[in-house]
Amino acid sequence: MDINEIVNNRDYTLIIDKSSSLNTDDGMGKTRWEIAQESTFALAQKCDELDCDGITIYLYSGRFRRYDNVTAGKIKDIYAVNEPMGKSDLKSVLQDALENYFQRKAEGEAKANGETMLVITDGIPDEPKEIIKLIIDATHRIDNGEELGISFIQVGKDRKATEYFKALDDLLEDAGAKFDIVDTVTLEDMQQMSLSQVLLNALID
Repeated sequence: MDINEIVNNRDYTLIIDKSSSLNTDDGMGKTRWEIAQESTFALAQKCDELDCDGITIYLYSGRFRRYDNVTAGKIKDIYAVNEPMGKSDLKSVLQDALENYFQRKAEGEAKANGETMLVITDGIPDEPKEIIKLIIDATHRIDNGEELGISFIQVGKDRKATEYFKALDDLLEDAGAKFDIVDTVTLEDMQQMSLSQVLLNALID
């Protein structure tokens, strides 16, 4: 399949961590939360071009909130009514996003080329092993490795988090996944790549 065909006719979901550690400034003159907002806006603009009916956005800490059919222009409004606090319960929000996709697929409402999920976070989630299990289970419910892509975009400089996401990227199939659907990107990586490449790597890396 042509690369342009892969990124088009897909749904896009942004899952944004808003746990308390996002208040950290890693010496950049900005908090992780502020950096995440800039990255979210840039990604949302690119997704806007590819998904004309808007994208799905989740913000999560101890609980999550979901926004449907969001355009890039609404990102700042969403950030304005959210602030970092609490823990990082990625399991619940990722489970909801995955189940939502599979439900739409079963009902014939998913886009022909599947879905890309972009998780913007700064640290290891509260239940790291449960995240791995969720993703492995999802790989056994898809028809091919390009149908579903999950990219973890790390803001901040938490080395343990970098190691965790790299292991998630590299060792998924060894752990029992049917396909390798995970890609991990640091902000430094993103500065060297086009946004199209970030989205593509979730699918073909």
